[in-house]
Amino acid sequence: MPLKDIIRSQSFFSSLKDQDLEQLASISLLHQYQKDYILYYENVDSPDLLFLCNGLAKAYKIDKHNNEIFLHYIYADSVISEISNMNSEKLHSFSNIQLVDDSQVLSINYKKFHEYFLQKNRLVKEFTQENIKRSLQLQSLVNREFIFDAVSKVSIMLHDDLEMFNRLKRHDISLMLHIQPATLSRVLNRLKRNKIIDIIHGQVTVINPIALEEIYKDKTND
Repeated sequence: MPLKDIIRSQSFFSSLKDQDLEQLASISLLHQYQKDYILYYENVDSPDLLFLCNGLAKAYKIDKHNNEIFLHYIYADSVISEISNMNSEKLHSFSNIQLVDDSQVLSINYKKFHEYFLQKNRLVKEFTQENIKRSLQLQSLVNREFIFDAVSKVSIMLHDDLEMFNRLKRHDISLMLHIQPATLSRVLNRLKRNKIIDIIHGQVTVINPIALEEIYKDKTND
């Protein structure tokens, strides 16, 4: 498939006209990466804007004890790079980005992208939405790390990322949420007893999403 058609298939770029798509394709390269590949490390400047066409990535940081601090997932049809200053010609990475699945990544020359698109008010709305999404992810991180108890942490992941919850091993979920595996099991059993979730062959199904949401919303409203 021509690069222009691949770009066109992403809803993020759906507002672009055919001529714009041609121009974007001329400053872009498409890469295929395998699972676990690290796209970039934190605190590194990059001349390229990265966009995830297919696959899944995760953002994380490393603390002073060399422990991984999970930040958030990045899903297909999303910007990977962090844009903190839309006037800069380079992008500075706040976190490490690692691919969770085999993925297809669009690499765009950011200097030319800034000149051809952002300075002409093309895709500005889409990038504003991306920044809002990142802000909400940051709020979720703060709640998860400093406000939520174990029940709230598990509840919000079940509500927002049920597919990923069922895909990961319980041990990995415990590490991600910074709770003990035994605590995770107790929380799941409690939610099941309260008929908020069901668990069949290790797969969780949410029965009462409203009750699940109320668990962590009560914490943020305290």
